[in-house]
Amino acid sequence: MRRLNRSIRVFVALVPFVIAFLRDRRRFILIGRGARRSPRHHQRRAERLTRRIAQLGPTFIKLAQIFSSRADIFPEPYLTEIGTLQDQVPPQDAEAILGVILEEYGRPVDEVFDDFSREPLAAASLGQVHRARLGDEEVVVKVLRPGVEEVVALDLDISFRVLFWLNLLFPNHHVRALTAVVREFSHKVRQEMDFRREAENIHHVQETYRDLERIRTPRVFDSHTRRRVLVMEYCRGTKIDRLQEAFDEGRLSFRDTMRTVTGVYLRMMMVDGFLHADPHPGNLLVEDDGTVVLLDWGMVVEVPRWTRETILNVALAVAREDLDGIINGMYQLGMISPEVSRGEIREAAIEIMRIVDRAQGTGRERVQELVQEMFDTFYTWPLILPQELVYFFRAAVLLEGIGFRYDEAFNGLHFIRDVVADFRSDILRTTGREPSALARNVIDEAQNTLRSIRDLVGRAEREELRVRVHPRDIQQQERFLHLQARRILLSIFATATAVISSILFISIRSWWLLAGGLIASLFLFVLVFFLPTHLLENPLRHARGIRPGDPHR
Repeated sequence: MRRLNRSIRVFVALVPFVIAFLRDRRRFILIGRGARRSPRHHQRRAERLTRRIAQLGPTFIKLAQIFSSRADIFPEPYLTEIGTLQDQVPPQDAEAILGVILEEYGRPVDEVFDDFSREPLAAASLGQVHRARLGDEEVVVKVLRPGVEEVVALDLDISFRVLFWLNLLFPNHHVRALTAVVREFSHKVRQEMDFRREAENIHHVQETYRDLERIRTPRVFDSHTRRRVLVMEYCRGTKIDRLQEAFDEGRLSFRDTMRTVTGVYLRMMMVDGFLHADPHPGNLLVEDDGTVVLLDWGMVVEVPRWTRETILNVALAVAREDLDGIINGMYQLGMISPEVSRGEIREAAIEIMRIVDRAQGTGRERVQELVQEMFDTFYTWPLILPQELVYFFRAAVLLEGIGFRYDEAFNGLHFIRDVVADFRSDILRTTGREPSALARNVIDEAQNTLRSIRDLVGRAEREELRVRVHPRDIQQQERFLHLQARRILLSIFATATAVISSILFISIRSWWLLAGGLIASLFLFVLVFFLPTHLLENPLRHARGIRPGDPHR
């Protein structure tokens, strides 16, 4: 009953927006041109969508925060509007929080902490933070909201059921990207609701950046950390978006602070491959001496070395205007579905190159326009942003927004370019682009090429050379033949229905039977001619890979 009630609530809340988005593409859902909408209409719809998501609770709020950086799924003004959606959840009752602490420690809160504030320091969709005292140490206690795991599991189950039908009825790159985001979120949010994983992430960051003086994370009290309770030191500092007074008085340097934050995110992405996946001003504190404290490590993204190498290769290909290199890198990063041909994506790569060319030497106002053009390209063409780039772009957007808050002449593109120069040697070393590494790679590739050529010539001489068709091509041909066979069978069934109805009419002279049979036959013929081919596929094929995992812990 609970699942049914929640499903109805989600359905009533979101289906009108789904239909509206579909009508933007085709006025009659499946056919017709896109409905014409004014910018003001989209703005009002984006505002209504944001309010509706906020009412649906923690799962959809967290998803909306991720979608706010997915320009390949939503266009403006929806990106900007849902980007303003924060954890709009009222604080949990103190007694419920104390009940979680009692379950995790087996003791009441007064026996665990020397002092515990019943008033929350911060309230988010998944957890709630309280100040406390542990001996002589002032600490913060992060407690998972009671019942939130069941709510998230239920919401994800409903979301995957909706996505099943969207994939079945409207298979396009926007729906596939939407499915990929929800699937990835289902894995990340389970990790985020286990605070022991967050403690491990913090320890990893502390070990990685132990030599950096201006970057740190809160110290974790492992003896008091549980699955639903995380105890850390209380860090005194100012949120990074509230430093105007410190900058004006000269107590802190704007450029030094921005360089520190930009440098650490660049290093996380391109050097260490361990990226903070929830960048927003509330998770960045600046202490009085300029040290930046990174908070909330519940969600992280590990960027493998091959991904960093491919990203660098794409950047270099853009710089030398190597169109084929750009397309190859986009395929390797998973930005393009394997079914999409190179010719179809070539225009998108050309447009990206044009945008980057126009970005050279422009002012900040023009850069903002170019960023919007880049987002429009990702939305228009069948491009899907890989998750690593999504979170890196979120961090880049955050940094530019903070910079512009304090300096209207701030140019994020030029600033990042200067910081990249500082990390050039580290990036080249970790991505294998150092001269010595490049030389070794060239020698290895040359040796492999010679071996392949020698083997190819030998096979040709022995008449053993064969040309094989890629399995994906065979599968596509089989899929096409199966679908056409189903269409033919449907036509035969329609014809048989009409013939049988006519024979029965001759025998029993029932006009109702004849009319019903002919109408059924006509309906089947209409389906044969107008039903989209993909709707003839096996629905179970679409269900694979998008069904939720076990929601239980």
